[in-house]
Amino acid sequence: MNPGVTAVWGRAEQQDFRSRVRGTLLGAALGDALGAPVASLTLEEIRAAHGAEGLTDFAPFPLAHDRQGAVTAATQLLLFTVDGLIRAQVRRDTGAWHPPSDLHRAYHRWAATQRDWGPDERRAEDGWLAREEWLYARRDPARACLLGFGDDVMGTLDKPKNPKERGAQAAARSAPFGLLVGWEPQLVAQLAFECAVQSHGHAVAYLTAGAHAALVHALARGETMDTAVQRTLALLATRPGHPPVTAALQHALGAVRQGMPTPARVEELAADRDAEGALAVAVYCALVGEDVRHGLCLAVNQGAADSALCGTLAGALLGALHGETALPPAWVAQVEGRATLLEIADDFAMEMTQGPALHGPGRASEGWLARYPRA
Repeated sequence: MNPGVTAVWGRAEQQDFRSRVRGTLLGAALGDALGAPVASLTLEEIRAAHGAEGLTDFAPFPLAHDRQGAVTAATQLLLFTVDGLIRAQVRRDTGAWHPPSDLHRAYHRWAATQRDWGPDERRAEDGWLAREEWLYARRDPARACLLGFGDDVMGTLDKPKNPKERGAQAAARSAPFGLLVGWEPQLVAQLAFECAVQSHGHAVAYLTAGAHAALVHALARGETMDTAVQRTLALLATRPGHPPVTAALQHALGAVRQGMPTPARVEELAADRDAEGALAVAVYCALVGEDVRHGLCLAVNQGAADSALCGTLAGALLGALHGETALPPAWVAQVEGRATLLEIADDFAMEMTQGPALHGPGRASEGWLARYPRA
């Protein structure tokens, strides 16, 4: 299929898609906010601080002045991924079509939020997201992301940035690629690969990012979690360097058959692994979670992997699978940046379903171009 061509959407299809887009972005943010306060703690430390059941609700996050529901750099970058994807669609009217470059520019806008005191109102070409003041806060950004987006050189699959980086931060920002439901799965994964290597150049990291995007893609199209995993395994099988990521997904499937979910089982999936371990945790929790709250609590109550990243990955899967209305309302009401998340989710859904009515080569809505400039 030709990427970027908008299909004909019925009203029910538009409503379902909008719910899954909202669910994916909000779900990722909820998992991030839930796991952030305990990201570096062991399971024993989590239980000592929050009781025998571990963390079951938002807790104060020291890096956000002890605010409850605060998010990390993972959610910040997730938002700029969506911004970059919309800008890529709008820029296509000019004849320019290279989404990795548009994403690289979007991540540069995020990098500015990490070094500037606040938005520069004079830079109209930055669009509305870069003027959101709450994003100008350092929330434990990965060194690989700061280095990857710290200059104008864009990493590519041939010349990746930080080729030894195996972390899950690139995967944590990759769910929006999966929401390109009009694209074929292999194109979605390829775009996620190409954007992941802009900060995380090891095959484990960028293949995990592509796998997560492919999982979200299948779920956003209405597939079951089991089917999504099988499709992703088939997609990975042709990629060099896939065995660690493939093994992690297969390990997650095998753990489902081992009985009731426990923190020990989650820790075993994550232990001694990098990005692929966090993905295995997310997939397992999405498969066995009784509901979104249970799945997210299971993902963050472990000490073998970064709880915020595991929560982010699991939340995106659960949100894409079940849609917005399945998310815990009290958490949605409290999560930092909720209004921004909903606004950009709805903009993305509108762009993907009604783009030709908003802009084209010969005409465009001035309001839309003010939000997502072609520059």
